Formats: sequence, C-alpha cells, structure tokens
Amino acid sequence: MVGLILGSHLIFSASAPEGLTEGNPKSANDHRGVHDLMMASAAIEAAAKKAQSAVAAMKRKVALPHRFKRDGTNAAAADHDQNPKTIMKGLHPDHEKIMKDYARKAAADSDNETSKDLQQRLEEHKKNLRGGPFTNMVDKLNHAVPDVEHAVMDNKGPFPYFGTPVSETHDFSTYKPLGADRFAEWKDGSTPYAITDEIRKQSDDLARTRRVHVKNAMKHAWKGYKDHAFGQDEVLPISGKGHNNWGGMGTTLVDSLDTLWLMGLKEEFLEGRDWVRDHLEHDHVGSVSVFETTIRSLGGLLSAYDWSGDKVFLEKAQDLGKRLVRAFESPSGIPYGQISLSHPETHHNLGWTGGNAILSEAGTLQVEFRYLARATGITEYATKSERVFEVMEPLQSKNNGLFPYYVKNQKEEGGKTEPLYRTMYDNAMQGMHEMLLQYSKPSNLAYIADQNSGNLDHKMDHLVCFMGGSLVLGAYTDPLGLDSERAQRDLKVGKQLAYTCYQMYARTKTGISPEVVRFGEHDFYTDHGVPYYILRPETVETFFILNQLTGDPIYREWGWEVFQSIERFCKTKIAYGSLHDVNNDGQGPEDRMESFFLAETIKYLYLLQDPDTEIDILHKHVFNTEAHPVRIFSEMDKAQTV
Repeated sequence: MVGLILGSHLIFSASAPEGLTEGNPKSANDHRGVHDLMMASAAIEAAAKKAQSAVAAMKRKVALPHRFKRDGTNAAAADHDQNPKTIMKGLHPDHEKIMKDYARKAAADSDNETSKDLQQRLEEHKKNLRGGPFTNMVDKLNHAVPDVEHAVMDNKGPFPYFGTPVSETHDFSTYKPLGADRFAEWKDGSTPYAITDEIRKQSDDLARTRRVHVKNAMKHAWKGYKDHAFGQDEVLPISGKGHNNWGGMGTTLVDSLDTLWLMGLKEEFLEGRDWVRDHLEHDHVGSVSVFETTIRSLGGLLSAYDWSGDKVFLEKAQDLGKRLVRAFESPSGIPYGQISLSHPETHHNLGWTGGNAILSEAGTLQVEFRYLARATGITEYATKSERVFEVMEPLQSKNNGLFPYYVKNQKEEGGKTEPLYRTMYDNAMQGMHEMLLQYSKPSNLAYIADQNSGNLDHKMDHLVCFMGGSLVLGAYTDPLGLDSERAQRDLKVGKQLAYTCYQMYARTKTGISPEVVRFGEHDFYTDHGVPYYILRPETVETFFILNQLTGDPIYREWGWEVFQSIERFCKTKIAYGSLHDVNNDGQGPEDRMESFFLAETIKYLYLLQDPDTEIDILHKHVFNTEAHPVRIFSEMDKAQTV
C-alpha cells in the first residue's frame, strides 16, 4: 500500500490484508489498545510530513535532482530495494486501521477541543510505545518516501532519447542537423519522462564521452589564437590576423582564462597568466565600453583570481577597476557608457542612445565591483555600483513592473537597500508575464516580445534566450519556495522558452539559430535583415542552467546538437567563425570570432556535458554576464579567503 498526503488527508490505495476486518480479535490482540494506535498515527504523521514537499512536487510533475533536495539530504542514499507498490504491505499487519486512525485525527483537527484531547491522550500514552512493529513501520515509511517519488515518476516511462557514446576520434565534418519539431513533449514546460538515478547515471556517462570533444574545440581555438594573435584582442579565424578592437588589452586571452582552468588546461592557463603578468597594461588604452570592458576584462581577471588564487590577476583587476569605477561619477550615479582608461576623467554616452545610459548595461556591473570591493577592501567599488539599483527603483513602472530602455545620468532620488533587488526582479518578471509573454500559432511556442511605445513587436532576439535559465534560477531561489505558485509559473515558462530557443536552432538548415526571429502565421521565421550567427551563448547558457537544476537529460541532448552544428559549419583551420546566413548550409564561416565564444559558448557547452564540475549555481557560484564564475561571499567565508 502506498499512502500519499494530499492537503491534510491521506489518500491510500490498497485493500486490507486477508483476514483483517474491523473487530477482528486477532487484529485487536496485535495492539496494546487504541492508545498505541494513536501513537503510531502520530509517528506516521511525522514521517508523512517528511514526504509532503516531494509529493507536492510530483503532483506538479517536478523532479528535483537528489543533490538539490530542499532538506539538504541526498535521497540517493535511501533504500530503493523494495517495490514501492508493495513496500507498505511489509508494515504492521493492521496498517489499514492505523492509517484510518490517522485520517480520523486529521479530520479532528478542525475541532479544537477534540484535537487538544487527542494530542493529550497521545502524550499520556507515549510511554506505552516500546519500539517493536510500530517503530519498524515508521522506519520503513521513511525509506519509502523516495520510492514513492520514483514510483510516481516511473509512471511517465523512461527517458527515450539518449544518443550513443562518442568515440575520441569522431568526425563532425559530415554531421547533418536532425530537423525541426522534435521533442514536442517539452513544449508546454513539463518534465515528460522519469528522471531517476539510473537515468542520471546514463546521462552522465554519455556526457563524459562528449565533453572531451568540447575540450578539443577549446584547445583548437586557443592554439589558433596563440599561434596567430597572442596578446591581441581577437584572432581572425580565416585570415589568421590579429585584431585590437577592444583597446589592445588581450581581450580573448583574458576572457578565456577561467574556461581553460575549468577544463583542466593548466598549461594553456599558465601561458595566459604569464602574458597578463608581463604585458597587460591599461595606461595606453583610450575610450572603451564600460559594460564590455567590465564583463569581459574585469570579470575575466577576477574569475581567474578566484579559481587560481594567483594575485597577479587581482593586481591587474584593481588597476583596471580603479579606472572603470570613475564612470559612475555622474550626477545620478548611473554610469556613463564610455570611458577613457588612460584619462578616466573623460567619459560620455554614445550618440545613438540620445545621450542616455543603457539600462541593461548599467544594471549588470555589480557582480564584478562587489567582488573587487571584497577582495581589495575598497568599499567604494561596491557602493558606487549598487547605487545604480537605488536610482533604478523609482523608474520601475508601478503598473506593470517594467523598466525603460534608457536612463539619464541626471540626479535622481533613491536610498533603498539590497532586499529591494529581489522585489524589483519579481515585479519585472510579473510585468514580463503580463505584458510581453506571447505564444505562437500554430505550435503554441512561448516567446518574449519587445514593447515599443506601448506596441508589441513580435520578434525575439537570440540574446533573449538567456531568460529561460534566468526564470528557472529565479524559481529555485524564490523566497516563497520552489513549490509556490509564482516559482512554478516561472519554472514552467523558463522550460517553455528553452524549447522555443532550441527550435530556433533546429528549424534552420545549419541547425544554428539566427540573431533574430519574427513570429507570425507559421510560428516564426528568420528576420531577413539579421540572418547571421555570431557564435552567441545564450541558448546553451539556458540549457546548462536547466540541466544542472532539474536534472533533465534533454538539455544535454539539445546542447550536443548545437555543438555538432558549430563543429560542422563554424570551424576553420585556425579557430571558429560566425555565419553570415544560418539557412545557407553551403556557405563557409566568416573571418570573425568574438572573445565571448571562448568565454561563454564553449564554456557552457563544456559544463553542460561535465557531470564532475565543481560549479554549483544554486549554492556556491554566481556567473557574471560574460559567464565568468566566482564564489558567493558565504563560500569565501567558509574557506576564509577573500
């Protein structure tokens, strides 16, 4: 018999064992009276409460990986030897009567006096319980909890989409994209198949045969950069020329450091470290983007320091940070978009923004400057960057929680503190759900439209595909709990968006997404003005987050398809190049490789296929916008490090 708690009542499915009927003398002799029955009921109630959150999750078809059980335990260590459909039959022979007595107690809770009387009687007769069958029953019920979870999940059937292990000599040059409209079971944001320990192990074993190829891709690109453009901002992957389009700060090198470290490429990492130590300077650098330089260079240096502990990186990060922080010296505290590193008193916004700052840039600099403040003890880095949110809060619409695209650098009032940040996020997500979230026809694919002057523009950029991961991470960290209605809404929509973004890849001839798709009569089509792919990471970022949090193997399968298409259509003799038109599978890559391909895209593809990674996005690490992970402060406190 399996008992599940639904609300405040037990629902159970089994008939009483043969010979067990009400009033049966044999049954009565097996007890020490009604007091023992009620004591057993109380014990069962305690064990049942332990199962409550798991059952609630199962009702909503949410399967939590064992490593993220909310009580901190690892359910994988539980006893799974018994069949969950029969495990309860091994309990005390009068289990049916005991369960009914528990149900009577639950019903009595509505009557305060009856409930108080029952609780008093339970306490009075606590001393009558001396182990034996009742203790054994509770122990078995405790072990039954994960079995019940697996039983419900098993009703979905096993995960059917595993690929085959990949040999180390696998040839990607003949890969053909597998086509669109597959895996429709995931379209509605559900978890359609069982995710058991066995399924996770099978997925992990398969992933280990794949990650070596992602690592090889990184080695190939790093070698091309080292051979042709070492120390320059970018390598051009066709011509092999170097390109200093970010001020000549070795941007690809600095952006790649933590990827090399996480892949165990320590020799290559040390090559980069030596260049940073001996050659990286900022005195000669003119006007740069505050946003891009912070997320790529400052973030890259700080992450390299956090992982390696090498103070060379912190010294260079402080030299860069003290220049960049001058951008926050505006009347409002909103940073200017451009600053001269050689003359940091010179700063401005770009003309095409109308002289305004860009909201998405100003609101994503805090991870780096807060970490720098912690590492150096210079609090100014944190206070100036956090001031941005104090100024942003009054700009949030009271009607729908959304923000404007641009913000001015003039003086604004503010003064609230960090607890406000989550509230601002939740209000913005509420506005997104109400104002921007749309569903396509005929396939009902979720997408987030733009809003311009009150009108919806039914398009979605590849950049927006980070929102699937953001929503799911927000759900798992929701102050109301993962089981709350709000968190479940965001979890579902995050999964729906992940499926849509996967289809943005699967529906092209190359199996690679364009920069923008537009939604219309037949779901979506490639925006003819922007059919290109510049090696962007946002979709595989979402796949990584969803796989690590939910344990669903499908995100590894989708990510592997993306990687194979990149290998097939973007690889050059030197590195990897962008595509001019994702629907032209006969045209080779272009002579351009952004540094974020090595910092983000390759890193996320590797972490997605690395079940042994130290990265823990729920408990230990936070990624900046450029995918540079650092430890959260509580983890630093545990390690007694900066």
